[in-house]
Amino acid sequence: MTILIDHHIDDFDLQAALADISEQRRQQALQFKFELGQRTCVLAYQLLKRALRQEFGIAGNPLFEYGPHGKPRLAGYPDIHFNLSHCREAVACAVSRRPVGIDVESVRNYKDSLARYTMSDDELQLIYAAERPDVAFIRLWTMKEARLKLTGEGITDNLKTVLAAGGPRFTTVERIDRGYVYTVCEEGQTDDYTI
Repeated sequence: MTILIDHHIDDFDLQAALADISEQRRQQALQFKFELGQRTCVLAYQLLKRALRQEFGIAGNPLFEYGPHGKPRLAGYPDIHFNLSHCREAVACAVSRRPVGIDVESVRNYKDSLARYTMSDDELQLIYAAERPDVAFIRLWTMKEARLKLTGEGITDNLKTVLAAGGPRFTTVERIDRGYVYTVCEEGQTDDYTI
């Protein structure tokens, strides 16, 4: 598995980058009202291109197809799995031979009402016991989202039970110095990934 993270969201020429991606992705990027959304959409695609080149030797601009719940997959490459995520501070991409989900989130002010709505009692206890409840909450949140993105379900009505069942492997990295946390969730037990 290849995991690429980039926090240089403002450090590239957006117009040149838009000209260097697929028309499909360009249209998706231009649907964002604000430049930040356009930049993160383009940068996520650029990371995907780089990961596909590194991991599989695939060059060019990949096209997407979409599963029943809207999860993108690579047209013409059914055995290659990927997932993209972005927040204000960073953009993330994971590419694997197995289904994969990735989520990156900004560390933000902790809200107990949101935690009570989305976390199980055991998860709340972990948050309350943490030195930084804001970071503990975001860590658990990224785990839940990465798992849901792995399956292609997206956000569900009952987020409290998302982590209750065992199964996939989670890797979480806290970049407090940069203001974000990301988690990768991959089917199966493996240690064959690079960051």
